[in-house]
Amino acid sequence: MKVSEMRGGYTTGSCATAGMKAALLVIQGQTPSSKVTIESPQHTYIEVPIQSVEKLGPTKAQATVIKDGGDDPDVTHGTEVITTVDIAQGQGLLFKAGYGVGHITKKGLSLPVGEPAINPGPRKMMRFVYDDICREAGQVTVTVSVPAGQELAKKTLNQTLGVEGGISIIGTTGLVKPMSEEAFKDSLVPQLKVMKESGYQTAVLVPGRIGEELAKNVLGIPVEQLAETSNFIGFMLEQAVDIGFKQIVVIGHIGKLIKVASGSFHTHNRMSDGRLESIAAYAGMAGASTKVIQEIMDCQTTESTFPLLEKAGLAQAVFQMVADRGAMRAKRYIANEAEVGIIIADLDGHILASDALAKRIGKEQGWHIPSM
Repeated sequence: MKVSEMRGGYTTGSCATAGMKAALLVIQGQTPSSKVTIESPQHTYIEVPIQSVEKLGPTKAQATVIKDGGDDPDVTHGTEVITTVDIAQGQGLLFKAGYGVGHITKKGLSLPVGEPAINPGPRKMMRFVYDDICREAGQVTVTVSVPAGQELAKKTLNQTLGVEGGISIIGTTGLVKPMSEEAFKDSLVPQLKVMKESGYQTAVLVPGRIGEELAKNVLGIPVEQLAETSNFIGFMLEQAVDIGFKQIVVIGHIGKLIKVASGSFHTHNRMSDGRLESIAAYAGMAGASTKVIQEIMDCQTTESTFPLLEKAGLAQAVFQMVADRGAMRAKRYIANEAEVGIIIADLDGHILASDALAKRIGKEQGWHIPSM
């Protein structure tokens, strides 16, 4: 059976650029079109549908484009991107953030602090439009708005990265392709760059919600010092080293970090597992009987082994082994180029164990690590 190719889409940057072009053409007296063609930063051409375009005055118009993310839609799929163009006396191209589009508030991103979060790729595409059809028209101000942008931004990393007030208008190629694993991994890296630019010397990596909530709400670690890793713990360890961090602490659920302790740094369950086997091995090292080891192997989840470990008086010893081994494996993974600490927790966010380095760093930085 032939597998059909996944359908691509276009970025918010392409939406804003297409809206700019449609609005300019209407100002120039052309009949509104249902589609416009724009040029990508790579000098390919993209046809984008226009939802609506309206002339607001002799030198002002507004166009709406509906974002289409194709078969791999992100949070902005289906939302309105509204571009308003205003021509005044003078020369040049100005960008403004309307409602739902953020501003840059932290160093480390591709734009200076204070700029509207309209990224370099979209700006380049808009510059092509300006150069092509209105360089002599005057000073052109392009304002991009996304009515749902403030709500959508809550589902992104924008707050962590330092984009406040809404979403970013993005796109390096103008097109959305179904996201590859590499593209997703690359999207995580700016967290570390912003963290470094903010002055933090210790990177705190959190694979998921449990680690993040523990770090923020219990340990008191600033959100600006946290970077989400998803399943790509090894990749983010490497990136943290490349960016210049010499101390790294990984905080997360034991079900994720026991994989790190066994040497698996891509933690998706289809790429690595062996959680029960690892717990059984650590329990055996701590003195568990053959019966207890077999009962552990018969469990279905990491957490379901806890009552068995508690009953056998082995829980704390096993948890400490996981933390210590995870720290050693992580440091070895990055060729000892940084110190790595580990804090493991249960599903409720209670700390099960921390290795010595994590405890030391936590004490130095004033984290509220409960005594166990």
